[in-house]
Amino acid sequence: MDPEQVDEFVMGYLKKKGFNSAVKHLQESLHHNNNGTNSIDYHNDPDLTKLIRSFSQSENDPTRYREGYSKLRSWGYNSLDLYKHELLRVMYPVFIHSYMDLVGKGHTQEARAFFKSFRKDHEEIHLRDLQKLEGVLSPSHLQELEFACSLRQSKVNIKICQYSYDLLLQYLHRTESTLMLGIINEHINFQVYSGQPDSASDNLEAATIVGSFQETADHVNQKEIQWGLLEDSLEDRLEKTGGLLSDSEKGQGESKAGDMVDSKKRSTEIGKQGSSIKKLKKDKAGNATAKVARQETSMVLQTPRVKPELAMPVMSTDVEESILEDLRSRVQLSSVAMPSVSFYTFVNTHNGLNSSSISHDGSLVAGGFSDSSIKVWDMAKIGQAGSCALQDENDRNVGLCGRRSYTLLLGHSGPVYSATFSPLGDYVLSSSADTTIRLWSTKLNANLVCYKGHNHTVWDAQFSPFWHYFASCSHDRTARVWSMDRIQPLRMMAGHLSDVDCVQWHPNCNYIATGSSDKTVRLWDVQTGECVRIFIGHRSMVLSLAMSPDGRYMASGDEDGTIMMWELSTARCITPLMGHNSCVWTLSYSGEGSLLASGSADCTVRLWDVSSSTKLTKAEEKNGNSNRLRSLRTFPTKSTPVHALRFSRRNLLFAAGAISKPSS
Repeated sequence: MDPEQVDEFVMGYLKKKGFNSAVKHLQESLHHNNNGTNSIDYHNDPDLTKLIRSFSQSENDPTRYREGYSKLRSWGYNSLDLYKHELLRVMYPVFIHSYMDLVGKGHTQEARAFFKSFRKDHEEIHLRDLQKLEGVLSPSHLQELEFACSLRQSKVNIKICQYSYDLLLQYLHRTESTLMLGIINEHINFQVYSGQPDSASDNLEAATIVGSFQETADHVNQKEIQWGLLEDSLEDRLEKTGGLLSDSEKGQGESKAGDMVDSKKRSTEIGKQGSSIKKLKKDKAGNATAKVARQETSMVLQTPRVKPELAMPVMSTDVEESILEDLRSRVQLSSVAMPSVSFYTFVNTHNGLNSSSISHDGSLVAGGFSDSSIKVWDMAKIGQAGSCALQDENDRNVGLCGRRSYTLLLGHSGPVYSATFSPLGDYVLSSSADTTIRLWSTKLNANLVCYKGHNHTVWDAQFSPFWHYFASCSHDRTARVWSMDRIQPLRMMAGHLSDVDCVQWHPNCNYIATGSSDKTVRLWDVQTGECVRIFIGHRSMVLSLAMSPDGRYMASGDEDGTIMMWELSTARCITPLMGHNSCVWTLSYSGEGSLLASGSADCTVRLWDVSSSTKLTKAEEKNGNSNRLRSLRTFPTKSTPVHALRFSRRNLLFAAGAISKPSS
């Protein structure tokens, strides 16, 4: 390349990038050189000449992206296995930004060909993002679509060991891959650590998105929230009077009496020594359970109390006494005292069941179906009819008395995606693709109210713990708070970048949490409608949420099968719970908050010891086997994905799902 061509190209490049001051200095330098003044001659620098030659190639040449990415990909996949999984973390951000650069420069056909050639490398983890990105086909889309804008404005944090980092830099400099180097420099932040590479290639924190969105989340998460329980609630009154302690102390007393009886038997009946030893072991387990119960109750007593921001409904005396009786009879659960599980199986649904729900005492089960119907089964009536299956097929849904085994609720004009019982079981709340929410009476078996406000499919609707209020979420990317006595929403929460798939109330009713297809969870103040927390960490859409009974923690489950435990006050992920290998559709905390139950499309129910999960040290969190220790038990079904889970007030675990034909 001639010196004059180099000068011309450098001048044009600086003008294009807006470096006016540099252009002025270069012109002065060229003028001095022409006058014979000594200055640095960059024409004779071989390294600089190579760099300028690479830039002199047409910036509009689309083949550079395919060639650069293809070489980087081949190098990554041919690296040593010890470093390969870390080096391949770079591929996805380079791929999406190469594609968006091609689209931004107007090379639509080349961008499509590039996308089609390499998308299979990333489909396993980033399928939904790729489906959204595939719709970005013009420069205007990069500016108009929020998903594309957020990707362009954000960076990806990638954890990588020092040696892997050095290998990557050596490759980029040796091959003079300036285009790939520019993309990596602009869109990736490397968190380099010393030592050997992380053996867990699927580490959840290995690659996280940061940037403007992360800065927004950090700012939002500094807001103060009141996560405690309501003042003068039923649980509060029962705790102050020692009602929750009576059962454990009673159990301890019975254990001591058992010890005395056993000691007498051992002194008089030597021949029954074996049975006495078994009883002694059982009594020791009872003592351990009682101690755990007392510790958990004392922790609940330390939970702060807050005032309600919403007007709470007045509870009748009969209802109050019924709830108090359930709370007094609650079985204290722990890692050594597992719950009983009652599973309701739907048969003959022909893949038509979209959602299911169980009443607080397990007496009623509801299902929402694709044919726009809602069906409610009364367990007492099914028992009288001599059948225990929840059947849906038209020619098989008649009981022995010639009547249906369920109550049919018709009113929606589209598939029903949620059907939820009120805390007392006297109402059912349903949401549908027809954009409406309907309130049904289980006593009258009739539709009472139709609530309209959402613009698209309503994915979920949930009653508040005090049943007068409920929240909904939709494909229109909003969540709304409603009152049963008003047909218009009281609040609208907007901020998610994609569908809001699930919603859950905080125990004190002052906040709601929403999970979205944008892979985030948000916490909203019900009174102001303001977002007060943003939880970032999931790799796929969030499908389920659950709040701990004390209101301090939240669990969220995603499409990949990962469950994340969050501390609301800090928005920090305490620990991921790994074990499911498919969508986590439902989560539920036990009454005292020591156990978390999860139901998944992998046809299992899992129990997690979340009381120990919240006490792990950083050293224990780095241990790869820590998650297995927290998984207490797995209940597999024959072939039934788990749609719904619910702990009763007495700590009996209910589960429901539709049996599916195993794949051949």
